[in-house]
Amino acid sequence: MNTNTLVQKVWNFCHTLRDDGVGYGDYLEQLTYLLFLKLAHEYAQEPYNRDTHVPKGYDWPSLTSKVGEPLEAQYLSVLHKLGQEPGMLGAIFFKAQNKIQDPAKLSRLVQLIDAENWISMDADTKGDLYEGLLQKNAEDTKSGAGQYFTPRAIIQAMVACIRPQPMKTIADPACGTGGFFLVANEWLSGTGDWLKQNADWLKRDLPKLNTAQAKFLRKETFFGNEIVPNTRRMCLMNLFLHNIGELDGEPTVDRSDALISEPKRKVDYVLANPPFGKKSSMTITNEDGEEDKDALTYERQDFWETTSNKQLNFMQHIVSMLNVSGKAAVVLPDNVLFEGGAGEKIRRKLLENCDVHTILRLPTGIFYAQGVKANVVFFDAKPKNGNVHTKGVWFYDLRTNKHFTLKTRTLKLDDLQDFVTCYNPENRHERTETERFKYYSYDELIARDKASLDIFWLKDDSLDNLDDLPPPDVLQQEIIEHLEAALMSFRDVAVG
Repeated sequence: MNTNTLVQKVWNFCHTLRDDGVGYGDYLEQLTYLLFLKLAHEYAQEPYNRDTHVPKGYDWPSLTSKVGEPLEAQYLSVLHKLGQEPGMLGAIFFKAQNKIQDPAKLSRLVQLIDAENWISMDADTKGDLYEGLLQKNAEDTKSGAGQYFTPRAIIQAMVACIRPQPMKTIADPACGTGGFFLVANEWLSGTGDWLKQNADWLKRDLPKLNTAQAKFLRKETFFGNEIVPNTRRMCLMNLFLHNIGELDGEPTVDRSDALISEPKRKVDYVLANPPFGKKSSMTITNEDGEEDKDALTYERQDFWETTSNKQLNFMQHIVSMLNVSGKAAVVLPDNVLFEGGAGEKIRRKLLENCDVHTILRLPTGIFYAQGVKANVVFFDAKPKNGNVHTKGVWFYDLRTNKHFTLKTRTLKLDDLQDFVTCYNPENRHERTETERFKYYSYDELIARDKASLDIFWLKDDSLDNLDDLPPPDVLQQEIIEHLEAALMSFRDVAVG
């Protein structure tokens, strides 16, 4: 069977299950369990003969030998048993449940997966299939999964600017389903259609990794945290299907809150889009003993300021994760750039202690979580020597007079080509101002009210020219975005 036919079969079965009330997320979950078991079974055969640590009697043949209710009972036993195993097995099957209530349909799904040899497919095929389901799950607004999904074009542009090098480590402290890791993996391995199609203007010679570099990429490059068990499970499977990680190894994505303690390791790059929503459920206590009134606290003496703002805490945490020569690109909402109090103090510390060199103002209408106005902040770690390390910040405005929606006018990498070109990844110290790309010195920035980095200079054309308004569907979406953003701000004030 060719790839397209297989993908269509998996999709069609998803639609069959949706009639029974099984959503994309639940289908993805069951597909993850069964695919993992089938792959483990294939690796245990000739010529691989690998010890996959799947206990006998709870393996793939234990499912294929049964149908109907006996299959359902065996499947429940398998899920329960494997969830108690160590390593990758336990991580994939942690608190696993059967969401397919019809034994006949479970049997059909097992047969569908059993009919294929999955190892023989290339990583792109398996990965595209799984990522397609993740995308559909993100688009299903009822599931709430969209909050874990960063538009792929933004990730690609961030990676193209950072240009990660082989044999270096990459972390994401809130990694969702692993989107940043996958794009960085494509950049480093020279795979991915986006890279091949845009290699010329990206100035990217498609590399050929040597054996040591390829091994490091697969086993020692990526480190993440994901607090939601099901999302972490999907992340591990997504990475594994793209040749990252080992079936019988230890997962490099921890099921834990990254903010709870100082990082276990320093890394060379951080690429991240920390969760939206300002209030943290726990309180931070800094070295001066200042704390919020919540009962739960965690000690972070490495933080500059105590705050309940989740994004500000992630910003401080990401700084603490970087090697002395580390680089970061982080998606952050507007409030991080202008908020007073702890926000102002953290911004001033960030400008002093790191080299904050570029901020990309993102357009509205590109995130599944509505009402989000966000930016990508690029900064480099610097040694703690008492010097102010930010000389000035370049701002690129991709928001003013830009109109995108999730369906009719989606953001593409082409829309970010001018930004990447202006960023000049090969030598970011040689840049030229344009209409959308402006430079502000450190002295100008810290003299602004609250050291605000929320800077815009372009005139909104639609305010003056009523004949030049965007199409009605885009206009409707933008009104919704503005109202949602205002509601989020009011909620934060009310909670505070």
